[in-house]
Amino acid sequence: MCRISTPVTLIRVKVSLLDAIDRQIVHILTIEPRASFRTVADVAGISDQTAARRYRRMAESAGLRVLGVPDGSRLGWTDWFLRLQTTPGGADSIAEALARRPDTRWVHLASGGTEIICTLQARTEEQRDALFLRGLPGSRRVVQITAHSILHDFTPGPWPEAARALSPAQLEMLARGDETLIPPKPSAHGGAARPPVPLGPEDEPLLKELARDGRVLGLNEHALLWLSVEPARLEEAGNALAAHPEIPFAAATTGPTNLVASAVFRDTRHLYEYLTGELAALPGVSSVQTAPVIATLKRTGSVH
Repeated sequence: MCRISTPVTLIRVKVSLLDAIDRQIVHILTIEPRASFRTVADVAGISDQTAARRYRRMAESAGLRVLGVPDGSRLGWTDWFLRLQTTPGGADSIAEALARRPDTRWVHLASGGTEIICTLQARTEEQRDALFLRGLPGSRRVVQITAHSILHDFTPGPWPEAARALSPAQLEMLARGDETLIPPKPSAHGGAARPPVPLGPEDEPLLKELARDGRVLGLNEHALLWLSVEPARLEEAGNALAAHPEIPFAAATTGPTNLVASAVFRDTRHLYEYLTGELAALPGVSSVQTAPVIATLKRTGSVH
Protein backbone atom coordinates (compact mmCIF):
# COMPACT_ATOMS: atom_id res chain seq x y z
CA MET A 1 0.00 0.00 0.00
CA CYS A 2 1.25 3.47 -0.84
CA ARG A 3 2.10 5.45 2.30
CA ILE A 4 3.84 8.45 0.79
CA SER A 5 0.88 10.55 -0.35
CA THR A 6 0.29 13.90 1.30
CA PRO A 7 -3.34 15.10 1.22
CA VAL A 8 -3.78 18.75 0.31
CA THR A 9 -6.84 20.95 0.08
CA LEU A 10 -7.48 22.40 -3.36
CA ILE A 11 -9.15 25.77 -2.89
CA ARG A 12 -11.25 26.99 -5.81
CA VAL A 13 -14.13 28.44 -3.84
CA LYS A 14 -15.47 31.93 -4.47
CA VAL A 15 -15.46 33.72 -1.14
CA SER A 16 -18.92 35.13 -1.76
CA LEU A 17 -20.30 31.57 -1.62
CA LEU A 18 -18.97 30.87 1.87
CA ASP A 19 -20.30 31.82 5.27
CA ALA A 20 -18.26 31.70 8.49
CA ILE A 21 -18.85 27.98 9.08
CA ASP A 22 -17.92 27.11 5.50
CA ARG A 23 -14.66 29.02 5.85
CA GLN A 24 -13.86 27.19 9.06
CA ILE A 25 -14.43 23.82 7.37
CA VAL A 26 -12.17 24.80 4.47
CA HIS A 27 -9.44 25.97 6.81
CA ILE A 28 -9.72 22.88 9.01
CA LEU A 29 -9.21 20.70 5.94
CA THR A 30 -6.33 22.89 4.75
CA ILE A 31 -4.52 22.31 8.04
CA GLU A 32 -5.56 18.66 8.47
CA PRO A 33 -6.91 17.22 5.19
CA ARG A 34 -7.52 13.76 6.69
CA ALA A 35 -9.67 15.03 9.56
CA SER A 36 -12.88 13.04 9.97
CA PHE A 37 -16.27 14.75 9.86
CA ARG A 38 -16.44 14.12 13.62
CA THR A 39 -13.23 16.14 14.10
CA VAL A 40 -14.43 18.86 11.71
CA ALA A 41 -17.72 19.05 13.59
CA ASP A 42 -16.07 19.24 17.01
CA VAL A 43 -13.72 22.04 15.96
CA ALA A 44 -16.40 24.04 14.11
CA GLY A 45 -19.02 23.53 16.83
CA ILE A 46 -21.57 21.84 14.56
CA SER A 47 -23.03 18.35 14.19
CA ASP A 48 -21.39 15.55 12.20
CA GLN A 49 -24.29 15.61 9.76
CA THR A 50 -23.95 19.36 9.20
CA ALA A 51 -20.21 19.04 8.60
CA ALA A 52 -20.75 16.28 6.02
CA ARG A 53 -23.61 18.12 4.33
CA ARG A 54 -21.67 21.38 4.04
CA TYR A 55 -18.59 19.59 2.70
CA ARG A 56 -20.66 17.83 0.03
CA ARG A 57 -22.35 21.10 -0.93
CA MET A 58 -19.00 22.89 -1.36
CA ALA A 59 -17.61 19.91 -3.27
CA GLU A 60 -20.57 19.89 -5.67
CA SER A 61 -21.20 23.61 -6.11
CA ALA A 62 -17.85 25.28 -5.48
CA GLY A 63 -15.25 22.68 -6.51
CA LEU A 64 -13.71 22.02 -3.08
CA ARG A 65 -11.51 18.93 -3.18
CA VAL A 66 -8.92 17.26 -0.99
CA LEU A 67 -6.24 15.57 -3.06
CA GLY A 68 -3.53 13.03 -2.37
CA VAL A 69 -0.14 14.25 -3.60
CA PRO A 70 3.01 12.06 -3.50
CA ASP A 71 5.95 13.42 -1.55
CA GLY A 72 8.41 13.27 -4.42
CA SER A 73 11.42 13.87 -2.19
CA ARG A 74 10.78 10.49 -0.52
CA LEU A 75 10.58 8.76 -3.89
CA GLY A 76 13.77 10.18 -5.38
CA TRP A 77 11.82 12.44 -7.77
CA THR A 78 12.94 15.99 -8.53
CA ASP A 79 10.79 19.13 -8.68
CA TRP A 80 11.36 21.77 -11.35
CA PHE A 81 10.06 25.22 -12.17
CA LEU A 82 9.70 25.81 -15.91
CA ARG A 83 9.41 29.24 -17.54
CA LEU A 84 8.46 29.27 -21.21
CA GLN A 85 8.30 32.33 -23.45
CA THR A 86 6.03 31.84 -26.46
CA THR A 87 5.07 33.67 -29.59
CA PRO A 88 1.92 35.83 -29.30
CA GLY A 89 -1.12 33.57 -29.34
CA GLY A 90 0.93 30.43 -28.79
CA ALA A 91 0.75 30.07 -25.03
CA ASP A 92 -2.81 28.77 -24.60
CA SER A 93 -2.44 25.48 -26.46
CA ILE A 94 0.97 24.73 -24.92
CA ALA A 95 -0.29 25.52 -21.41
CA GLU A 96 -3.32 23.28 -21.94
CA ALA A 97 -1.07 20.43 -23.09
CA LEU A 98 1.16 20.87 -20.04
CA ALA A 99 -1.90 20.91 -17.76
CA ARG A 100 -2.97 17.51 -19.12
CA ARG A 101 0.38 15.94 -18.21
CA PRO A 102 0.29 13.83 -15.02
CA ASP A 103 3.74 15.09 -13.97
CA THR A 104 2.78 18.80 -13.82
CA ARG A 105 1.14 20.52 -10.87
CA TRP A 106 0.64 24.26 -11.20
CA VAL A 107 0.34 25.70 -14.71
CA HIS A 108 0.00 29.48 -14.99
CA LEU A 109 -0.21 32.03 -17.77
CA ALA A 110 1.67 35.19 -16.84
CA SER A 111 3.18 38.39 -18.23
CA GLY A 112 0.51 39.32 -20.74
CA GLY A 113 -0.24 35.76 -21.77
CA THR A 114 3.05 34.97 -23.54
CA GLU A 115 4.79 33.35 -20.56
CA ILE A 116 3.93 29.95 -19.09
CA ILE A 117 5.11 29.05 -15.60
CA CYS A 118 4.62 25.54 -14.30
CA THR A 119 5.99 23.08 -11.79
CA LEU A 120 6.95 19.61 -12.91
CA GLN A 121 7.84 16.52 -10.91
CA ALA A 122 10.30 14.36 -12.84
CA ARG A 123 10.44 10.72 -11.78
CA THR A 124 13.52 9.93 -13.86
CA GLU A 125 16.23 11.76 -15.78
CA GLU A 126 14.85 10.22 -18.97
CA GLN A 127 11.39 11.68 -18.32
CA ARG A 128 12.92 15.09 -17.59
CA ASP A 129 15.11 15.06 -20.70
CA ALA A 130 12.26 13.91 -22.94
CA LEU A 131 10.36 17.08 -22.05
CA PHE A 132 13.22 19.57 -21.66
CA LEU A 133 15.40 18.50 -24.59
CA ARG A 134 13.00 17.04 -27.12
CA GLY A 135 9.38 17.85 -26.27
CA LEU A 136 9.23 21.59 -25.59
CA PRO A 137 12.06 22.70 -27.91
CA GLY A 138 10.24 20.95 -30.75
CA SER A 139 7.42 23.49 -30.67
CA ARG A 140 7.91 26.43 -33.02
CA ARG A 141 5.82 28.55 -30.67
CA VAL A 142 8.29 28.22 -27.79
CA VAL A 143 11.02 30.84 -28.14
CA GLN A 144 12.78 30.47 -24.77
CA ILE A 145 12.90 27.88 -21.99
CA THR A 146 14.45 28.15 -18.54
CA ALA A 147 14.33 25.33 -16.00
CA HIS A 148 15.05 25.72 -12.28
CA SER A 149 15.54 22.69 -10.04
CA ILE A 150 13.94 23.18 -6.60
CA LEU A 151 16.65 22.60 -4.01
CA HIS A 152 14.97 23.39 -0.69
CA ASP A 153 11.39 24.21 0.33
CA PHE A 154 11.19 26.93 2.99
CA THR A 155 7.41 26.39 3.42
CA PRO A 156 6.81 22.64 3.93
CA GLY A 157 3.83 22.96 6.29
CA PRO A 158 0.34 24.46 5.92
CA TRP A 159 0.27 28.15 5.00
CA PRO A 160 -0.38 30.10 8.25
CA GLU A 161 -2.94 32.33 6.51
CA ALA A 162 -5.03 29.20 5.94
CA ALA A 163 -5.85 29.22 9.65
CA ARG A 164 -7.22 32.74 9.91
CA ALA A 165 -10.88 31.63 10.01
CA LEU A 166 -10.17 29.61 13.17
CA SER A 167 -9.79 30.90 16.71
CA PRO A 168 -6.76 29.96 18.88
CA ALA A 169 -9.03 27.60 20.82
CA GLN A 170 -10.12 25.86 17.61
CA LEU A 171 -6.52 25.53 16.44
CA GLU A 172 -5.63 23.96 19.77
CA MET A 173 -8.51 21.49 19.43
CA LEU A 174 -7.27 20.54 15.97
CA ALA A 175 -3.71 20.12 17.24
CA ARG A 176 -5.00 17.75 19.95
CA GLY A 177 -6.62 15.50 17.35
CA ASP A 178 -5.55 12.01 16.37
CA GLU A 179 -1.76 12.10 16.18
CA THR A 180 -1.81 9.45 13.46
CA LEU A 181 -3.33 12.05 11.14
CA ILE A 182 -0.51 14.54 11.58
CA PRO A 183 2.31 14.07 9.04
CA PRO A 184 5.84 13.80 10.44
CA LYS A 185 7.86 16.99 10.58
CA PRO A 186 10.49 17.35 7.87
CA SER A 187 14.06 16.70 8.88
CA ALA A 188 16.22 19.68 9.73
CA HIS A 189 17.93 21.40 6.82
CA GLY A 190 21.27 19.81 6.19
CA GLY A 191 20.39 16.48 7.82
CA ALA A 192 21.03 13.11 6.25
CA ALA A 193 18.77 12.37 3.31
CA ARG A 194 16.41 9.44 3.59
CA PRO A 195 16.72 6.73 0.93
CA PRO A 196 14.03 6.82 -1.78
CA VAL A 197 10.92 4.72 -1.19
CA PRO A 198 10.21 2.46 -4.19
CA LEU A 199 6.72 2.44 -5.68
CA GLY A 200 5.07 -0.90 -6.43
CA PRO A 201 2.82 -1.54 -9.44
CA GLU A 202 -0.20 -1.58 -7.13
CA ASP A 203 0.56 2.02 -6.06
CA GLU A 204 0.09 3.64 -9.47
CA PRO A 205 -3.73 3.24 -9.68
CA LEU A 206 -4.01 4.55 -6.12
CA LEU A 207 -1.90 7.63 -6.88
CA LYS A 208 -3.97 8.34 -9.99
CA GLU A 209 -7.20 8.13 -8.04
CA LEU A 210 -5.87 10.29 -5.20
CA ALA A 211 -4.84 12.93 -7.73
CA ARG A 212 -8.45 13.02 -8.93
CA ASP A 213 -10.10 13.24 -5.50
CA GLY A 214 -8.66 12.42 -2.06
CA ARG A 215 -11.46 13.95 -0.10
CA VAL A 216 -10.32 30.16 -0.11
CA LEU A 217 -9.37 32.97 0.75
CA GLY A 218 -10.21 36.68 -0.05
CA LEU A 219 -7.14 37.24 -2.21
CA ASN A 220 -7.47 38.29 -5.85
CA GLU A 221 -3.94 38.95 -7.14
CA HIS A 222 -1.40 36.16 -7.63
CA ALA A 223 2.21 36.62 -8.68
CA LEU A 224 5.42 34.61 -8.97
CA LEU A 225 8.54 36.26 -7.57
CA TRP A 226 12.06 35.38 -8.73
CA LEU A 227 14.81 36.73 -6.48
CA SER A 228 18.60 36.83 -6.74
CA VAL A 229 20.11 36.54 -3.26
CA GLU A 230 23.70 36.48 -2.04
CA PRO A 231 24.48 32.76 -1.49
CA ALA A 232 25.70 33.39 2.06
CA ARG A 233 22.32 34.94 2.95
CA LEU A 234 20.04 32.59 0.99
CA GLU A 235 18.95 30.56 4.02
CA GLU A 236 18.26 33.72 6.05
CA ALA A 237 16.34 35.36 3.21
CA GLY A 238 14.35 32.20 2.43
CA ASN A 239 13.23 31.73 6.01
CA ALA A 240 12.33 35.43 6.33
CA LEU A 241 10.35 35.31 3.07
CA ALA A 242 8.48 32.17 4.15
CA ALA A 243 7.32 34.01 7.29
CA HIS A 244 5.51 36.70 5.28
CA PRO A 245 1.70 36.19 5.30
CA GLU A 246 1.56 36.84 1.54
CA ILE A 247 3.82 33.84 0.75
CA PRO A 248 2.28 30.33 0.67
CA PHE A 249 5.37 28.86 -1.06
CA ALA A 250 9.07 29.75 -1.18
CA ALA A 251 12.00 27.61 -2.30
CA ALA A 252 15.67 27.79 -3.21
CA THR A 253 16.37 26.90 -6.84
CA THR A 254 19.13 26.60 -9.38
CA GLY A 255 19.48 29.17 -12.13
CA PRO A 256 20.28 32.89 -12.48
CA THR A 257 17.78 33.58 -9.71
CA ASN A 258 18.11 31.35 -6.66
CA LEU A 259 14.90 32.00 -4.66
CA VAL A 260 11.37 31.66 -6.02
CA ALA A 261 8.08 32.38 -4.29
CA SER A 262 4.37 32.25 -4.96
CA ALA A 263 2.62 35.32 -3.55
CA VAL A 264 -1.02 36.33 -3.14
CA PHE A 265 -2.45 39.79 -2.52
CA ARG A 266 -5.77 41.55 -2.01
CA ASP A 267 -5.22 43.84 -5.00
CA THR A 268 -2.49 45.57 -7.01
CA ARG A 269 -2.05 48.21 -4.32
CA HIS A 270 -1.27 45.46 -1.82
CA LEU A 271 1.24 44.01 -4.31
CA TYR A 272 2.97 47.40 -4.68
CA GLU A 273 3.14 47.93 -0.92
CA TYR A 274 4.64 44.47 -0.47
CA LEU A 275 7.28 44.92 -3.19
CA THR A 276 8.40 48.27 -1.79
CA GLY A 277 8.10 47.26 1.86
CA GLU A 278 8.57 43.76 3.27
CA LEU A 279 10.20 42.30 0.16
CA ALA A 280 12.59 45.21 -0.22
CA ALA A 281 13.76 44.67 3.38
CA LEU A 282 14.87 41.05 2.83
CA PRO A 283 18.59 40.49 3.48
CA GLY A 284 20.98 39.95 0.60
CA VAL A 285 18.51 40.51 -2.28
CA SER A 286 20.12 42.05 -5.37
CA SER A 287 17.24 41.81 -7.86
CA VAL A 288 13.57 40.80 -8.09
CA GLN A 289 11.49 39.74 -11.07
CA THR A 290 7.70 39.85 -10.73
CA ALA A 291 5.44 37.77 -12.99
CA PRO A 292 1.74 38.50 -12.37
CA VAL A 293 -0.43 35.42 -12.98
CA ILE A 294 -3.30 36.19 -15.35
CA ALA A 295 -4.76 32.67 -15.55
CA THR A 296 -4.29 29.28 -13.90
CA LEU A 297 -4.95 26.24 -16.06
CA LYS A 298 -4.03 23.67 -13.44
CA ARG A 299 -3.57 23.52 -9.73
CA THR A 300 -2.38 20.56 -7.68
CA GLY A 301 -4.15 17.45 -8.93
CA SER A 302 -5.49 16.23 -12.24
CA VAL A 303 -7.38 18.09 -14.95
CA HIS A 304 -10.87 16.85 -15.87
